[in-house]
Amino acid sequence: MSGLREATAVKRLSSAQSGTQLTGKVIALLAGLSAISILCTNIILPAFPDIGQQLGVSSRELGLTLSSFFITFALAQLVIGPLADRYGRKRLVLGGLTLFVVGTLVAGFAGSLDVLVAGRVVQALGVCAAAVLARAIARDLFEGETLARALSLTMIATATAPGFSPLLGSVLTTALGWRAIFVMVGIAAIVIAFFYARGLGETLPPEQRVAQSVPEVVGAYGRLILDSTFILPGAAVSLLMSGLFASFGAAPAILMSGMGLSSLQTGLYFAATVFVVFAAGMAAPRLARRFGSRTITTLGLATAMLAGSLLVIGPSDPGLGWYSLSMMIFLWGMGLANPLGTAITMGPFGKEAGLASALLGFLTMGTSAITTWLGSVLEYAPVVTLGATQATVCFAALMLFFVSNLLGNREARG
Repeated sequence: MSGLREATAVKRLSSAQSGTQLTGKVIALLAGLSAISILCTNIILPAFPDIGQQLGVSSRELGLTLSSFFITFALAQLVIGPLADRYGRKRLVLGGLTLFVVGTLVAGFAGSLDVLVAGRVVQALGVCAAAVLARAIARDLFEGETLARALSLTMIATATAPGFSPLLGSVLTTALGWRAIFVMVGIAAIVIAFFYARGLGETLPPEQRVAQSVPEVVGAYGRLILDSTFILPGAAVSLLMSGLFASFGAAPAILMSGMGLSSLQTGLYFAATVFVVFAAGMAAPRLARRFGSRTITTLGLATAMLAGSLLVIGPSDPGLGWYSLSMMIFLWGMGLANPLGTAITMGPFGKEAGLASALLGFLTMGTSAITTWLGSVLEYAPVVTLGATQATVCFAALMLFFVSNLLGNREARG
């Protein structure tokens, strides 16, 4: 059945898809929707000392601002997806960004940790709509090779956001204070909402919308989980991305505490890594055209696993060169595998794009929450913990994707 669904999905072209070209404006809007959700996850990390001093809490307690955001983000996506399939994309995107601005105001004016955490929860409730629906909108408009290219270019922005956000957060905190961070992300959300409403708008026609009751939604999620066409590549992509988030969580301990880099230097380091992701994102569609999407995705997963292994077999207190080598290899592999793997996962599910994107986002944020949590509780050298985490999740991702390839080849032969 999944093979028939995939064949049908490949042949189907909606009216929206046939009339929309992959232009720079479309990519910019998709990238903005996707990046705003990632931007606000770790932009506040450089401000932790100042926030803690003003609110009278420790940096460890401030970790609640991250975990509460991740948990809320993960769970809310499961609701956003079916709502978007029922009511369309535009209302959910604009409503979500409005709610995000409200949460940003609450957090920006917070005078206690409880209020700050509450603001972060409201932020996550709002911004998750943008993240989920960026993928769903791309699936509404494109498919096949064009979808892979759209997701590759969008992924560059998604990866750029956490690369530049610590640097941006450090500069804003130093120049204007930590509350300026929330002002900036709030303004960014308003700008994105304006250009989305003017430039793209609704991409799911009423005749293609699906109205489902709560039991039907639960059943639909259950069918997706049991559908190997979705769950195998989707879980592989989610595990891969959890390795990326683990590196962000471990970076302060490795770069600042271990290697003595300042907050600004750490921000510059992250910014420099963006160029690796950019190159990989540009190369992925071209390599996929020549060698096939599944082949390049497999290569990317194996490359990312190699990067984690280098940290495990290397010194527990490495220099910046060895750590940077591992990070560049991991980011290159991630940059190849993530957009192509996402396109493979989402491709057969055009009719349920919102639902599928929501579940994929939930898997990604859920596994990322686990790997980030493990990095904070395991009592090993931070570099070893990070390397073992990345190698393990990428090995598991590689095995899942290998099984997906086997089943896909078997259905094709059948």
